[in-house]
Amino acid sequence: MAEIVIRNLRKEFGDFTAVQSSSFTIEDGEFFMLLGPSGCGKTTTLRMIAGLELPTSGDILIDGEEVSQKPATERDIAFVFQMFALYPHMNVRRNISYPLVSQGLPRAQVKAKVAEVARILGIEDILEKPVGGLSGGDRQRVALGRAIVREPKAFMMDEPLGALDAEFREHMAEELRALHDRMGATTVYVTHDQLEAMQMGDKIVVMNHGVIEQFGTPQDIYDKPATMFVADFIGSPAMNFLDARGTVAPGADHVMLGDVRAAIPEMREGASGEIVFGVRPEHVRLSDAAPYRGEVRAAEYLGTTQIVTVDTPAGEIKARIGSDQPARRGDKVGLEFNGRTVTLFSRETGKALRSAMNEDVFHG
Repeated sequence: MAEIVIRNLRKEFGDFTAVQSSSFTIEDGEFFMLLGPSGCGKTTTLRMIAGLELPTSGDILIDGEEVSQKPATERDIAFVFQMFALYPHMNVRRNISYPLVSQGLPRAQVKAKVAEVARILGIEDILEKPVGGLSGGDRQRVALGRAIVREPKAFMMDEPLGALDAEFREHMAEELRALHDRMGATTVYVTHDQLEAMQMGDKIVVMNHGVIEQFGTPQDIYDKPATMFVADFIGSPAMNFLDARGTVAPGADHVMLGDVRAAIPEMREGASGEIVFGVRPEHVRLSDAAPYRGEVRAAEYLGTTQIVTVDTPAGEIKARIGSDQPARRGDKVGLEFNGRTVTLFSRETGKALRSAMNEDVFHG
């Protein structure tokens, strides 16, 4: 397997810039997620790493070799697509063995490798079946088997679970991550599903309009969002955003939400302009004694928890609370925020001024 280094990668299609000066490193053996909404540049980035698109500028290094202008056939990369891309006239065994047969490997070696891959994926019992009659999950396993059998330097996966139904997709995500852990393969995985990215990834790049908004571990991206876009895109429900009043001075430990003081992480540097107070729903508490008040507009029951939507003078707030707490439409409630869990943003730039969890300062 291999380390993949991306330096100032850019891709233009005529007047349209799909990817703008992206730089990041994918460690050897890492499960790496490219995450973002449709049209953000994640698939274009993946295709450039794989050699299916050549970059306008920038460098791609795979296992220390500069490959940015080399075709896919010279990169030793295996690709798994969303729509499986299997050969319908071949059975499972022939689909998996096709890359090895194309390379001219001896028949005995091909048979042994196919048997090993089938055992890893748990598909020994369907090797002689035609692929047309298989379930979506089994066809995806066959597509994975055809990629694995080559033992490439890295795997590129473009929303490989997107065609499966929701329940089975979650199961296959667990299987795919377990398979990755057994093989120790360098994997680059594209998805628009933030839950999938958080569940499977070692590291995540969040992209928007061709720009990397943030790069880090799932926990860092969730706890310390670098931009309002990331805070809104990651999490379900998304982070609450409230307009704060006034200038935040160096050393400040609160902002004003209307006429009420709300605690924040202590500011090492001051901030002016329009300040946005961000807090995740699970860090909002309902309390009769809290001075910041609102009216319950809706309560969504989710079993052990519920999502309560509260209208306040500074905007709508969603709180994730226990389902045993009373919260009915029309109730007047108080809201509490733990300052350690708050992130402040600049409305002008959309960037975080002070992170949640009381540690990092982000500069625009």
